[in-house]
Parts: sequence; structure tokens; C-alpha cells
Amino acid sequence: MDEALLPARLQFALQISFHILFPAITVALGWFLLLVKWRCRRTGDEAWMAVYRLWTKVFALAFALGMVSGIVMSFQFGANWPGFMERVGDVAGQLPAYEILTAFFLEATFLGVMLFGRRRVPEWAHTGTTALVAVGTTMSAFWILVLNSWMHAPAGFELRNGVVHAVDWRAIVLNPSMPYRLAHALLASALMVAFLMLGLSAWRWRRGDRRQDVWVSLRAAALAAAVLGPAQLVMGVCMGWARSSAGRRRSRRWRGSGRLSGEPVFASSRSWDANETWLVLGVGILLVAFPAAHGAVLTAVYLPVSLMLLALVFRGVAFEMRLKVGGAEGRRRWEGVFVVGSLGAALAQGWILGRYVMSFVPGRGEIAFAAVSALGVMSAYVLVGASWLVWRTEGALRRRRAGGSSSGGRRWCCP
Repeated sequence: MDEALLPARLQFALQISFHILFPAITVALGWFLLLVKWRCRRTGDEAWMAVYRLWTKVFALAFALGMVSGIVMSFQFGANWPGFMERVGDVAGQLPAYEILTAFFLEATFLGVMLFGRRRVPEWAHTGTTALVAVGTTMSAFWILVLNSWMHAPAGFELRNGVVHAVDWRAIVLNPSMPYRLAHALLASALMVAFLMLGLSAWRWRRGDRRQDVWVSLRAAALAAAVLGPAQLVMGVCMGWARSSAGRRRSRRWRGSGRLSGEPVFASSRSWDANETWLVLGVGILLVAFPAAHGAVLTAVYLPVSLMLLALVFRGVAFEMRLKVGGAEGRRRWEGVFVVGSLGAALAQGWILGRYVMSFVPGRGEIAFAAVSALGVMSAYVLVGASWLVWRTEGALRRRRAGGSSSGGRRWCCP
């Protein structure tokens, strides 16, 4: 069975990675088409109708590819994970069925009218079908996110002989993490469509297509991306806190004082997603506010920035897998990956800081200063992390970290 586990995971991962691209397009693109249709009816500008006709074809293509790949993926739930589905099928089997009955059929039925019925039905009816298609795509995302949220924060069920039985469908559907995950997914879909439209329109404009519909779609996509990007960052922070309270808190052992007595990784999980989000926000602000400085800085420290991003990827994957993997040996392996990623990110940040302080001037002295800065930043992170654990934990873990913070601070910060 162990030999089949990894191929099953790889097959499912490849399938869902391919499939998710197309629903992510159709969910937001349906609402964009409705907005374009409304603008066309309100202004009478044929440029909007040209945009509508083009992106309706994109919607139809994405819908067809998503439907075909989704059928294959639905079979993989039972074929790859029969034991899991046997235990949770009373919930995990019904929610996708609700998605098909209430959303997919609605979307598929009126998509035909939206594609081929513009000259066969009144204009108001055609606009209504576009709205129904958009509602159908959103309902589809809703049911899938309900299932995803329930698997992260299960509620409204009871175990009978090891099998999950639904007892409260309101608690299942409206579980605590669902609103955050749904909003996060909808914003992600909207951002994807905005950048897809922005890229295609910019490519057409660069090739010399100066028609009004190209400019209209380019301007609308840029405006949407500018508004949705910060909104997604804020929602990412909210989702991180929601996931922390609904999911990881189950693995912590809270005392009456509010301190933690578990492992260090649990103590840092509350602020993990928020820290990663604000790092991306800082880089984005530098790019938008100071593009020339952004280009100059990244050109000078391109290699350490790339290594830092790679280390953060290692760190993020290890952080999540450490909380999910079973067995002490597996946890130790992911802890090693987490240590490597953390050290790499800290050293890269210190090197970048040292080069920045020395104004990116080449020379042996400047390089040596950057190396010392890398060690100093790493030591400062160790001191801050140990101090956090002293503050937020108790018992043997707190005593061990207290010794580490004092000795680390004396060794590196006060030689």
C-alpha cells in the first residue's frame, strides 16, 4: 500500500493542478462578462460588445476544459482515496452532488443561450442568462469551498463506528473558516482573470492592434488588478488568522494562563500567514511607489533575493507538512527542511541589508560587512524567536528557550 500512496498523490496533484486553472477563470470571468454586457447596454459603445464576444469564447473554452478535467477528478476521489471516502462520504460525497445539481446544471443550461442566443432572445433575456451563468459559477465555487473548509474545520457530524454521519447541515455548510476561504478564492479568481485579460490585451496592443476594444479591456483589467491586489492581501491575513483559530488551535494545549506548553512550531503558527503576506506587500509597495529604486535594488542583489524566495518556499512547505505528516521520523525530516529554509532566509536578508548599508559598492571590505550582517540578522532572529517562546510558552519548553535566548544573545549580540 505504501508503494501506491506516492503515485496516487502525484496523480491527484497533477490532475487538480490542471483542473483548477479553468474554474478559477470561469468563476470571475462570468461576472466580468455581466459587467461588460451592462456597460454595453448603458453606453451603446460597440467596443464593449467586442470585448464581450471575445471573452465569451474564452469562457466557453475554460468551461469545457474544466468540465472534462473535473469529471476525471471526481472519479479519483473514490479511486485514489477509497478509505477516506468510505468514512466521510456522508458529507464529502453529498456536497459535490449539491454543486452539480444547483450550480453546474444552471451554468451549463444557460451557457448555451449566452453563446448562441443573442439574436434569438430579447436583449434583456440575454443579459439575464449572463447573470445566471455568473451566479452558477459562484455557487459552484461555494459548494466546493464548503467541502474544503469542512475538511479543515469539521463540524456538524458525529462518528458511528468510525464513520462520519452528518447531524447538522447548517454547521457543516457554515463552518467558521468557510467565509474567509470563499472570499479568498473569489478574490484569487478575480485577480487571475484581471491579469489574464491584462496580459492578452497588452500583447495585442504591443503587436499594433489599436482598436478601441483592446484599450477598453486593458484599462479595465489594470484597474481591477490595482483594486483587487490589496484586497486579496488583507483577506489573506484574515484567512491566516481564521485558519489559525479553527485548525491549528486543535493541536495546541492551552493552559488557564493563555500560554502554550506544546511544540515551538505551534507557538509561531498564529502569525505565520500574516508575516508572509506583509513581506509580499512590502515588495509590492516598493515596486509601485519607487519603481526605479525597486529595479536598482533588485539588480544589485538579484541572487540573494532569489535564494531568499526559494528559502521561504522551503520554509512554507515544511511548516505546513510538519503539522500534517504522521510519525516522528516524518516530522523530523520536515523540521530539518524548516531549519534550512529559515536559516537561508535569515542569512539572505542579512546579506541584502549589509549590501544596502554599504550602498552596493563592490570591494572586499563591503563583502565582509555583508557577511557579518548576515550572521547578525540570523542571530537577531534567534534571539527574537527564543524570547517569543519564553513569553508565550511554559514548562520545559519555556525553560529550554530561556537558556537559549540568553546564551544566544550574549554570544552573538554582545560578544
